[in-house]
Amino acid sequence: MPMVAMTVNGRPISAEVEARTLLVELLRSSLGLTGTHVGCDTSQCGACVVAMNGRTVKACTVLAVQAAEAAVITIEGLATGEVLHPMQTAFREHHALQCGFCTPGMVLSAIELAQRLPPAVTPEAIREGLEGNLCRCTGYHNIVAAVGAGATAMRGKG
Repeated sequence: MPMVAMTVNGRPISAEVEARTLLVELLRSSLGLTGTHVGCDTSQCGACVVAMNGRTVKACTVLAVQAAEAAVITIEGLATGEVLHPMQTAFREHHALQCGFCTPGMVLSAIELAQRLPPAVTPEAIREGLEGNLCRCTGYHNIVAAVGAGATAMRGKG
């Protein structure tokens, strides 16, 4: 079995994995990082989104061996101690979650989206940017508001 080494949430890790092991399986089963969820097994829902080398990926579509030497950030790696990331704070303050199942992937996608979009981000641009993330509980109104607020806070204006 191949040995894979990477940095996860700022910590170097190495693990022996089967060649077919998905990144989401490595994170959840081997590393105990259960914030990354498996929702659909078809890459449709976005519950498994993590950041890999600064870009979001659906961890159910990436083999662990493909993430070798990568820097991976999961929802568990966003907060600094007890201080939440500005996007996490915005999701909490805007009640942008219900059951929380989609939230980790939604937050990581929202962070990348906020980094890509211009400062005057519109609700339409946010909705379009989050198309790969599904929430079965909400009507997305609070999620869109949270992403807008989180983007503003990330830019130091909130």
